[in-house]
Amino acid sequence: MAKASKVVYREISKEGAGFYLSLGIVGIVALLGVFAAHYMETSGHHVTGMNNQIVWGLPHVFAIFLIVAASGALNVASIGSVFGKTAYKPLARLSGLLAIALLAGGLAVLVLDLGRPDRLIVAATTYNFKSIFAWNIFLYTGFLAIVAVYIWMMLEPKMNHYSSGVGVVAFVWRLALTTGTGLIFGFLVARQGYDAAVFAPLFILMSFSLGLAVFILVLALSAASEDRPLGDYIVLKLGRLLGLFVAGVLYFVIVQHLTNLYATEHHGIERFILLGGGPITKLFWLGQIVIGSLVPLMILYVPAFNKSKTNIYIAAGLVILGGLSQLYVIIIGGQAYPLVLFPRMEVKSSFFDGVINSYSASLPEFVLGIGGVAVAGVITMIGLKILRFLPVNLSDETFDPHFKKTPYTKEH
Repeated sequence: MAKASKVVYREISKEGAGFYLSLGIVGIVALLGVFAAHYMETSGHHVTGMNNQIVWGLPHVFAIFLIVAASGALNVASIGSVFGKTAYKPLARLSGLLAIALLAGGLAVLVLDLGRPDRLIVAATTYNFKSIFAWNIFLYTGFLAIVAVYIWMMLEPKMNHYSSGVGVVAFVWRLALTTGTGLIFGFLVARQGYDAAVFAPLFILMSFSLGLAVFILVLALSAASEDRPLGDYIVLKLGRLLGLFVAGVLYFVIVQHLTNLYATEHHGIERFILLGGGPITKLFWLGQIVIGSLVPLMILYVPAFNKSKTNIYIAAGLVILGGLSQLYVIIIGGQAYPLVLFPRMEVKSSFFDGVINSYSASLPEFVLGIGGVAVAGVITMIGLKILRFLPVNLSDETFDPHFKKTPYTKEH
């Protein structure tokens, strides 16, 4: 059991221009994202790679990635408060901060990419409850409010004893949030690549793996920014958990495609994704399966590799790349395959009926997507600077219950 009672938190306080330079660079990237959105809004749809068939482009890939990862980033806090795993409790504050930052970044991209952000007030006050998008407005705003309260309970000593109860509410709410995000695709019956209930559990497992991968890298960078001790014990523990989540995602991907292969009506989309989709197929096998699943699993489970913190960081980075690839295949690949308007009949017209749709992301789309990541970075950095989210010491001596001090142990 980790010695959580001895944990001391402190904001980032290291003097020097390094922090402010980094914050400035990340802030500029976020502003570039705003300018990219403005350019696309004023110039028109033709400056993007999107068209009448593919209306959700690369910014949506980044937006969904950030939203899904936000839910998963809170998993570290949930494990500590809901499931009573003491070793994770010192990381709960950072987990909550990162969850809010990632969701804010994802929603920023989503609002700017959908067009007419000035009409956001209409979307926030007028609801069509037959639409999953209306449900998600409540899920996203509710998540932000609940996690904010959760963080307050953890930061305020007098309120600490309420944190477990709020943690349970946050845990249930984030499962609903990720389910709602997955069902955006699961409820789209017109698209052969969507229309499947498996998207709900698949997105939940994706949130666990992507959120934890992002959390591991942010934890490492945050600790390194002030040379705060970060021991092998906590990183390797997070790495083993990441491996479990990656395996779960791979399992549901297999279930998804085997189910589609069983149903004759989905043979076309499966042939497109798995064999004849060109860049989509390559991204599925190389990006999603090999880079995003098999290689991280090898790193995280083979004893020759999983004893190194550096390898855990590499695995986390590969999981993130694989997650982006997976979302690209789902979002872009699902739209690229033509709508089946008349089953078992050949359709030909001048409006691209029955034709595989092409898509090539433009630079403004990419800048907008990266801008959302930068928004999350700015919020995280400012939060770490002004409030006590980060433990002073995460060394093995503090958190490893089996740690044995020797005469050669470094003092921290």
